[in-house]
Amino acid sequence: MPALQQALSAEHAAVYGYGVVGAHLPDDQQRADARTYYAAHQAQRDAWQRLLTTLGTTPTPAAGGYQLPFPVTDAPTATKLAAHLETRLTTVYADLVADLPTPHRRTAATALRDCTLRAQHWGAPTTPFLGLPDPAPTVTPS
Repeated sequence: MPALQQALSAEHAAVYGYGVVGAHLPDDQQRADARTYYAAHQAQRDAWQRLLTTLGTTPTPAAGGYQLPFPVTDAPTATKLAAHLETRLTTVYADLVADLPTPHRRTAATALRDCTLRAQHWGAPTTPFLGLPDPAPTVTPS
């Protein structure tokens, strides 16, 4: 289940990333939201670990640390990182929905929806199908 292992790895990275996000936000609603989302990613990570174990696969462990995509030094860059983490996860979950057997697709689809909403909360651009590549342009015959 490579897509499920990828989802687990992305959740490990999100948990790490939200630790960085929370450390740079003021003690207000944004930090409370970051704590809530951090807990949501921990729960999703744990759920994927349990599913992998149930399927007879050893879950990929978390790395000791993760390379951030850009320096995070203040609240604006922290919210940018949160949006980045959630947007990255939408791509992972779009792949996972397509890859998982039917009984588990609903869980992946729910995770995709939740990440999409969190990405928008943090200011990510709105796209029709967040997580999926834009379709190739079509040519209309004249």
